Amino acid sequence: MLRILKGSRLGYNACITIAGNASMYQWLKRLLAKPDNGPQAAAATAAPAPQRPSPPPAPAPVRSPALEGGPDFEQKDLVNSAFQRWLFALPEREFLDATAPEGRVLHELILAAQSGHNAADMLRRMPGVIPQLLQSLRSENFAGADIARKISNDLVLVGSVLRLANAAIQNSGEPTTIHSVEHAVIVVGQEGLRHLVTSVAFRPIIDLNSGHYTKLLAPRIWTQSEKSAVACRMLAPEFGVDPFEAFLAGLVFNSGLLTALRVMDSVNAGPGDLGSATFRARLASEAIGISAGISEAWSFPPAVTVAIREQASTRKGGIASPMGRVLAVGDYLAKVRMLQSNNALNDTEHNLFHDLPIGAMPCYAAI
Repeated sequence: MLRILKGSRLGYNACITIAGNASMYQWLKRLLAKPDNGPQAAAATAAPAPQRPSPPPAPAPVRSPALEGGPDFEQKDLVNSAFQRWLFALPEREFLDATAPEGRVLHELILAAQSGHNAADMLRRMPGVIPQLLQSLRSENFAGADIARKISNDLVLVGSVLRLANAAIQNSGEPTTIHSVEHAVIVVGQEGLRHLVTSVAFRPIIDLNSGHYTKLLAPRIWTQSEKSAVACRMLAPEFGVDPFEAFLAGLVFNSGLLTALRVMDSVNAGPGDLGSATFRARLASEAIGISAGISEAWSFPPAVTVAIREQASTRKGGIASPMGRVLAVGDYLAKVRMLQSNNALNDTEHNLFHDLPIGAMPCYAAI
């Protein structure tokens, strides 16, 4: 059962919660799972469901220097600082001390971090066509024409699938451009569509009447999140973690930062009023706590929540789980790519890719 929520204090104008006992993660897993259509499956349907064992606990964190193939402290600090400055479109000369409006924003975010469920309710977007598409994509023999017809009912999906398909043929050297949804569905394929639709399902609505900071930061944050999710999915096998869970970790990691934008606009701060060095550091820390709370509220796997919380560590060679290392590398690569693409950082300098895992460069090229 889906319920639409409007006018939330910290959130976007249209958002959704899943009522009842079903969690967001379990709902997605059911829709994405490949059904067993054989006779044994029919018999299992008729028989009472067996008692399922409890899920295994999240993997224990392991101590390792420099995240074992992840970016080291200096690399992360350089990239994170450059990314934050680019997000806020700050001038060369910046101020260090937090202002009164920044203090009000941080106070609100501390309260939000204490209530992950409220923050989760404020962030969701789920167009009506998304559940239908995910259901159709469960079948091994999915009908491309039917999928294309459903995608055509959502303009956001149309644009996304065309961009993904055209990026794929450009990488293969094909000179043509794809203009039809039917052709794009064939090029992208079933697995590509699954991840694309999941990504769109998580994409927040950006209110056109929102304030300066939402308009400026939200598109940048979400683009980086999508790139991070793709990188995490690609890196997952190298670290022995589930690719879909890694994909979700990359998508949800910046959810706390997205929920902060409405608060930033609510304090009547103009361009340049927010973004001091102190504020940016506190904002990053509080946003991670909110993201972890949202992950828990959506009942994501414990490994995802643990991985998010681990990103708050500023110590050299901190403790990180395998999923935490994947998220650290995926988030880092996505930020470098965004900065490089917007001429905010030269990716050939500063040894940005030194000691990264083997799969890092293919991920960087793919995003």
